[in-house]
Amino acid sequence: MPYDPSAFPPFAVTVDLVVLTVRRHALCALAVRRGEPPFQGRWALPGGFVRADEDLSQAAARELAEETGLRAHDPSAPAQDNGAHLEQLATYGDPERDPRMRVVSVAHLALAPDLPAPRAGGDASNARWVPVEELLEKGGYGRDGEPVAPLAFDHAQILADGVERARSKIEYSSLATAFCPSEFTVGELRRVYEAVWGVALDPRNFHRKVTGTPGFLVPTGGTTTRQGGRPAQLFRAGGATLLNPPMLRPEV
Repeated sequence: MPYDPSAFPPFAVTVDLVVLTVRRHALCALAVRRGEPPFQGRWALPGGFVRADEDLSQAAARELAEETGLRAHDPSAPAQDNGAHLEQLATYGDPERDPRMRVVSVAHLALAPDLPAPRAGGDASNARWVPVEELLEKGGYGRDGEPVAPLAFDHAQILADGVERARSKIEYSSLATAFCPSEFTVGELRRVYEAVWGVALDPRNFHRKVTGTPGFLVPTGGTTTRQGGRPAQLFRAGGATLLNPPMLRPEV
């Protein structure tokens, strides 16, 4: 039988972004208020339709740049001040997930150091960083006394999946350093783990583990007093991508 494209219903492809950063010692996600239907006025994850001349990674990188001003970091290139870790998370294709038409979303996870206040772009009328615990526990978001409403589309599930990916991946990979500046202290790295996992960690035990894990951290030779108190040694991310032994999450 010859192939007949008209025999198959058309559908669109979007990319949605779970953009995570650590602000004021809390893991936060980027949320945008939709300025257009469907779900006009509701909060959602940033994202958009894949253009005809883009592949998925290009579309995700474009949306990331438009929403945050960040560039997707190329692991083979030197780290950039405005670079962010970007990876594909999962694909979501429930036929009823978008009331406009059949839309399949390929979600991506983006991680970056403490980011400034976001600027709304595209069809978003507002944007802000929201602690993920607030989004996940309430099942939605409401700002400045407005009623809490569920996130648009299936974005609550996408957010939960992205947060769990980040929480589990920093156990066995060096991904936690993506939340840090190019040079950081062990204390600053510890606060990343505490923010992502939502636990308090013993400082001495943590220092021993991270400095004793081959390839995890490399001393820069410098120190800083930005945390107050005595000068603290500065490190940068080492070449290891997998941690052996892993940094296991404490049971809560």
